[in-house]
Amino acid sequence: MKQRKHVKLSPLELKVMEALWKLGRAAIREILEQIPGSNQPAYTTVQTIVFRLEAKGAVRKLRKIGNAWIFVPVITQRQAYCQLVSDFLELFSGSPWPVMSHLADTGKLTQDDLQKLERILHEAKSHRAPPAVDPKAE
Repeated sequence: MKQRKHVKLSPLELKVMEALWKLGRAAIREILEQIPGSNQPAYTTVQTIVFRLEAKGAVRKLRKIGNAWIFVPVITQRQAYCQLVSDFLELFSGSPWPVMSHLADTGKLTQDDLQKLERILHEAKSHRAPPAVDPKAE
């Protein structure tokens, strides 16, 4: 099955995926047991969400044991989070500045975070191939 990289997840779908990422492979009952909190959904709700995730290409059936299907994630946690962040940034016309400014103003973006970001940017820059055509030359 081809891996889809751009799957949009609802908050409950994300909780189900987080449980499945943690478990690696699981039946619906095992997924349900991994969802914490007093607002734990019903078994049938988790079952519906898993089948929706399968239709979206986020999970697939691995095998059946007795009456229970075992599901595995098709998308990675990183792919899902990247899509969520991209969708969120679209609310700001794709600009990260309002978010970064807010994080800095509230103290949630630390100097250590900035240093990690600088390392990531440096690595990304060193791994990029040079453009095939210089757009300024035209």
